[in-house]
Amino acid sequence: MSLSQRVVIIGAGIVGTNLADELVSRGWNDITVVEQGPLQMPGGSTSHAPGLVFQTSPSKTMTHLARYTVEKLLSIEKDGHKCFNQVGGLEVATTPARLEDLKRKHGYASSWGIEARLVSAEECFKMYPHLNNEMVLGGLHIPSDGLALAARATQLLIERTSKAGVRYLGHTPVTGIERDGRRVTGVSTPSGTIPADIVVSCAGFWGVELGAMVGVDIPLLPLAHQYAKTTAVPALAGRDLNNKINGMNATLPILRHQDKRLYYREHGGQYGIGYYGHRPMPVVAASLGLTPKDVDEQNMPSRLDFTTEDFDPAWKESQKLLPALQDTEIADGFNGVFSFTPDGGPLLGQPSHLDGFYVAEAVWVTHSAGVARALAQILTTGRSDIDVSECELSRFEEVQLNRDYVSETGQQNFVEIYDIIHPLQQRVSPRNLRVSPFYSRQLELGAFFLETGGWERPWWYEANKDLVKSLPPSWQPVERDPWSAQLHSPISAAEAWKTRNAVAMFDMTAFHRFDVRGPGAIGLLQRLTTSDMTTKPGTVTYTLLLNDQGGIRGDIFVLRLDDDVFQIGANTATDLAYLTREARVQEQNTPGQWIQVSDITGSTCCIGLWGPRARDVIAGISTVDVSNKGLPYFSLKQTVIRGIPVTLIRKSYVGELGWEIQTSAEYGQRLWDTIWQAGKLHGLIAGGRSAFNSMRLEKGYRTYGVDMTTEHNPFEAGVSYAIDSNKKDDFVGKAALQRLSKQVPSRRLRALTVDDGRSMVLGKEPVFYNGKAAGYVTTAAFGYTIGKPIAYAWLPGGVREGETVEIEYFGKRIRATVETESLHDPEMNRLNQDSLPSAIGPEATFRSRL
Repeated sequence: MSLSQRVVIIGAGIVGTNLADELVSRGWNDITVVEQGPLQMPGGSTSHAPGLVFQTSPSKTMTHLARYTVEKLLSIEKDGHKCFNQVGGLEVATTPARLEDLKRKHGYASSWGIEARLVSAEECFKMYPHLNNEMVLGGLHIPSDGLALAARATQLLIERTSKAGVRYLGHTPVTGIERDGRRVTGVSTPSGTIPADIVVSCAGFWGVELGAMVGVDIPLLPLAHQYAKTTAVPALAGRDLNNKINGMNATLPILRHQDKRLYYREHGGQYGIGYYGHRPMPVVAASLGLTPKDVDEQNMPSRLDFTTEDFDPAWKESQKLLPALQDTEIADGFNGVFSFTPDGGPLLGQPSHLDGFYVAEAVWVTHSAGVARALAQILTTGRSDIDVSECELSRFEEVQLNRDYVSETGQQNFVEIYDIIHPLQQRVSPRNLRVSPFYSRQLELGAFFLETGGWERPWWYEANKDLVKSLPPSWQPVERDPWSAQLHSPISAAEAWKTRNAVAMFDMTAFHRFDVRGPGAIGLLQRLTTSDMTTKPGTVTYTLLLNDQGGIRGDIFVLRLDDDVFQIGANTATDLAYLTREARVQEQNTPGQWIQVSDITGSTCCIGLWGPRARDVIAGISTVDVSNKGLPYFSLKQTVIRGIPVTLIRKSYVGELGWEIQTSAEYGQRLWDTIWQAGKLHGLIAGGRSAFNSMRLEKGYRTYGVDMTTEHNPFEAGVSYAIDSNKKDDFVGKAALQRLSKQVPSRRLRALTVDDGRSMVLGKEPVFYNGKAAGYVTTAAFGYTIGKPIAYAWLPGGVREGETVEIEYFGKRIRATVETESLHDPEMNRLNQDSLPSAIGPEATFRSRL
């Protein structure tokens, strides 16, 4: 973008001031920051934030955003004082389950490059003498964690950026956001309109109200969170340290007692106590009114009255964990307002229907500078160095944007914030928001459902339970450790066996499907994808969406239904936002070349029918030629099955012969019944996502957002086959690919198999090569066909097939071997054979055909 862009940032808290600073450092110079409160203490969450920065989380993105925040705050200094006190962080376990969880968290730290150390109970006491030595079992110490002086950093950033020309307007509420069609043009205030090409809402928990001004749903819930200070603690009395500024008046590590939802820090001679164990307390930001002119530490909009009765359990527990507090009382407390979202992540980016309006909301101090840098990079270069797809405003489905959903899930995230969360753990409510037309039949088969994006997706079917007894010895599922056994069933092995040996049907309805049509559709897809889309109708193309630097922003299937009609099989709602925005931009640049992009997922449904007998099933219900000649791999045919209009798509994500069969939702149940009845003769079963994921990994198929992100290019990720080297038309990322193709990748996504044939991992574990942490696992599953656990992992480019690595799982090292892909049917014979003999018989017969 041009340096002449006029930027208005709404909110002068830790995010807004950091954003101004990051933009200034990149040469942007026309920046105005509007703040409804006084600049010296705006009165939002920044003004009361306790400032504890624990960097490590299950999310690589959030950990890296936090790490940059620490680096940035350490770099801001005045009068010999930095804005970060790196006292370290200590998380203690008082239960065996938490102790195991800390081992897993130590793995995250190793995966994401954060120095961390598991410490014994004795070491915890040495590090933190105030602990009750009869309660603590052990801990996790991270030396680079510490206390952020957020309010002070904000003031120093205002001072620094003001000298660079940034204009700050305090006591200036925003009364509206001006627009011209689908573009913002300015910000209205009581003093007039400030012209703007870009408006960024960094308004924190006021973000919902700001979004409403431009018709943007901000899925954010303000909640009150309790924080209290004790009276003087005798054990902390008399220290010179106590006279330093707040934040620097601490020397003990910041402390977490997550078993009771508590955290602690020093305030000189006092203790500060934060508590998540109380009831959720939702707040409507609009009810707080305008920020008054006089704001101080005791009086600000974000600081609500303390409710002592809610804090009583926390106080009793604190005096048990820290006996030094038994001689103190609560001197002061408040219920501070901050933001939660349906999935607990921040909100970053812009809506698809409005140009120039960005948000950086629901951002805690821990990630503030990291988020600001990411957004500054997006504004100035079009992309962030750190993948922020899990933070995108556009990541939520429409059903997840309504206030009831945001309220319920936001409160649930508050309650669970310090819980031990399994990777597959499900929310109890809201559920059954989106179900496929096959749902009633799935219930009859005893489907066990897991929810994603509001969709109920069968994970396995209890109706297949008896098949487990009939599995050949090499297919028998191994016993799992208690963690990986959660939300798992051995039935998945039987469903994979049936798919490989006979035929199974899978509900594919929840996968995103977008309709793209119009005279400009072919031009849009030619410009955005790595493949040549000028194919004839009836073809299917697997292709990539890239950014200008060659990073992968998505992988999609493109079905050409007619000259100007395409269907996109996509990953997330963010893909829809991207296609919608790019279509609008293209229409503006080439009038008459209109493009309509619409989400048809909910109005359609899809069954994946796969296995050696899939063609036998189709032959019983249709006269259409589904031979390799009649319907080759990666082609489609619109036809009729027993009176049901369908689209037969010859593709498979499990590595077996078969089709995805689509129809409109109104015919869904009849389609299921038709296929089910015809398949009985051939041993047809219904299969769930657990078996599907296993077979996907055996075949080597990647999942966007997990195995690969914008941080990776196609050559590293092993998907360069989706690039058409003969494509003459220019497309996004083409120039970068030409440069990258000449380089040797410094890292690669590699397939691993676990040597002992039974030890499971679940993803995000660190991988060690030559004794050093060298990468991390992306996805993993037990490969029932090959009889071993499989994991995909990012490793240094020099690691070769056949070499041994180690995966750390709950503190233990598991040996694994780097494999050549794919692990199942690398010659693609099973996908492309015109016919396969029936394979429901003995395993030896099946093995002979591999």
